Amino acid sequence: MTEPSQERIRRRELLRGSAVYLVTEEALSAGRRSESIAEAALGAGVRVVQVREKEGSARRALEVATNLRRLTRHYGALLLLDDRLDIALAADADGVHLGQEDLPIALARRLMGNDAIVGLSITCSDQLASDDAAGADYLGVGAVFPTGSKSDATLTGLPLLAAARNATRAPIVAIGGIDATNAGLAAAAGADSVAVISAVTQAADPAAAVRALAAAVAAAAGEARR
Repeated sequence: MTEPSQERIRRRELLRGSAVYLVTEEALSAGRRSESIAEAALGAGVRVVQVREKEGSARRALEVATNLRRLTRHYGALLLLDDRLDIALAADADGVHLGQEDLPIALARRLMGNDAIVGLSITCSDQLASDDAAGADYLGVGAVFPTGSKSDATLTGLPLLAAARNATRAPIVAIGGIDATNAGLAAAAGADSVAVISAVTQAADPAAAVRALAAAVAAAAGEARR
């Protein structure tokens, strides 16, 4: 296995330290463009944005990714693509997030280069022992809570977060039904960061929603250190 570059390590640690991980979805943004939601979130402290435009065209997803590449560079944040290595490469993204049925992690890394970070979705404990999980830069675990953002999401609950935390030193991102009322529970169970769509994209004030989520994660982390 190729040793990670210093840039890849830097990106991984930036993700680890980012309490809130924004996932875009224009169809769930109350009529607003993904760029405006992301800009507000970045201004409020988000340092990881994943482009996930499932309902739109590939051309629109590339437009979002290209526009967000400029914004994320301005804020010193990471840009990731959901599934689409082609768009990730075209937009010069920092990495990709893959599902269990997508390309193998090792192949994605070979295509993206050694600086790229590659994340993997985990939906059951058996997946934690796979070669893909071992090779991923971070794990996205969930759906932790019931969610309306992904119709085929498997509800995993908090125990899978704890199992993932015991299985890896890699950053763990909790996803699925997370908002300011339960983000602390996900952090307490082992998540370094919480990935959100609707909690920010549908909020009347996306920046305020980001700050509330970050505060909940920080409070849980503070309790864990006591």
